[in-house]
Amino acid sequence: MKLLTAVVLFAAVASAQDTPANPLITVSKNMYAIAKGDILGSVDKIPDEMWSFQPTKEVRTVGQLFAHIADAQYEFCGVAAEGKSASSDIEKTRKTKAEIVPALKEAFAYCDAAYAKMTDAGAAELVTFFGMRITKLGAMDFNIAHTMEHYGNLVTYMRIKGIVPPSSEPRQPAASKKQ
Repeated sequence: MKLLTAVVLFAAVASAQDTPANPLITVSKNMYAIAKGDILGSVDKIPDEMWSFQPTKEVRTVGQLFAHIADAQYEFCGVAAEGKSASSDIEKTRKTKAEIVPALKEAFAYCDAAYAKMTDAGAAELVTFFGMRITKLGAMDFNIAHTMEHYGNLVTYMRIKGIVPPSSEPRQPAASKKQ
């Protein structure tokens, strides 16, 4: 019986070590990391001369899309971090790749900091967001959806120009990445 108890106790401890302290935040943060990686990967793949590319006059240019994504990081993550949207006006004030990329990276760092401070308990707090009452985690997840929506725009722009988007590149097995 002692052996069975020891095995069950060991299994419970081992299982607890695999479970993050804040599983809701951890999952959301991991999804956010995918969106962030796809956007920053796109920045690296799209040449400077393509930042003014606009498939039709009714849609944003490549540069405007990146600036809009940067603004949204403050808008959505601000709700979770500060209880209200933070304003940045990057899309209105920055035009070139040299101006937008640092602002985009700062905007992602703002959301990174919001995630770092959040716990599952805090994520359940209600905030006002576009006139609705939602959880802080809901605002963070809405940011992910919004970012990926505009990544989809960037994918189309890249494909039009013959560029393979980051999410379509072949994946290396984890073992070969370490080498």
